[in-house]
Amino acid sequence: MSDDRTDRLYPARPLVGVGVVIWDGTRVLLERRGRPPAQGAWALPGGLIEVGETAEDAVRREVREECGIEVTVGPLLGLFEPIHRDPDGRVRYHFVVIDFLAHYHDGQCRAGDDAADLRWVAPEDLDLFALMPATRAMIDRALTLLAADDWEPRRECVPKAPV
Repeated sequence: MSDDRTDRLYPARPLVGVGVVIWDGTRVLLERRGRPPAQGAWALPGGLIEVGETAEDAVRREVREECGIEVTVGPLLGLFEPIHRDPDGRVRYHFVVIDFLAHYHDGQCRAGDDAADLRWVAPEDLDLFALMPATRAMIDRALTLLAADDWEPRRECVPKAPV
């Protein structure tokens, strides 16, 4: 993907992206954002969908680029629609983010691309991170789904233990 981010600032239309709650069997992967608009904030991995790319393919690519791992993409969790306005009320950023649940499959976590840091976090430790309410809501949806045991990976893989 191009490093040119000028189309993100004061966009002509909303930009569509993906986010992902990655579950390793006991923990969720959080990412400290390395670039605006949420630079420095703990969030879910994700990014913009590229032209010609499906949402699920974007999840896999973004996780690979930002986290260095492979995931099995699961169900849709919901939409997150951040809109940031400048002091004059003009739309500075506008995203429509499609959030998914995914299972860790393989690889060594390493912060790359847009990520400044990565952390595997147990559900009981999530309150130690200053998460946006919408981020926490998506994680809670994923944990509820996982607790109900309603989701099985769609592919013929069994997640390996993260390193």
